[in-house]
Amino acid sequence: DKIQQAYKTRWVVHCEPSLAGVEHVVKYLGQYTHRVAITNQRILNIADGKVTFIAKDYRDRAIKKPVTLEGVEFLRRFTMHVLPVRFVKIRRFGIYNHTAIRNLKLQFIPEESPDVDTLIKRKQPPETNLQRFQRITGIDPCRCPVCKKGTMITVRELPRIRSPSWLLTFQRPAI
Repeated sequence: DKIQQAYKTRWVVHCEPSLAGVEHVVKYLGQYTHRVAITNQRILNIADGKVTFIAKDYRDRAIKKPVTLEGVEFLRRFTMHVLPVRFVKIRRFGIYNHTAIRNLKLQFIPEESPDVDTLIKRKQPPETNLQRFQRITGIDPCRCPVCKKGTMITVRELPRIRSPSWLLTFQRPAI
């Protein structure tokens, strides 16, 4: 198992002392390595076995609202966000990023809003060299240069030319 092999490997990391001090480094890295489901600033009140905190209500335009839960229910929801040992949370990126998806939804009325996966499948394949040449020069490289009517087809592709073998074996003199 490659994961177990990676954990058994002894890694050597080069690091230098921070100019801002150890506390700054811990605070900086803590933002990225130890994100929790809820920060202390979002907890408004803990009293009578209930916890009140600020949460986004996604049913109402993601407006931040106070939510009050029983302590046990709050802990149940909180522990659902705690990852098992050796697991790392990776946030969505690219077209799956929550901001990109939200902006995509804003461009369409709900009835015609496409799915992100559908958009990716509908994306056109990358431009070929022939298409690029024709777009840039305006000349169709497959059109017969003599009669200007016939279409040429690819019979064989020549291998790429590489440096001569003697150049590849050339060694620099020792200094």
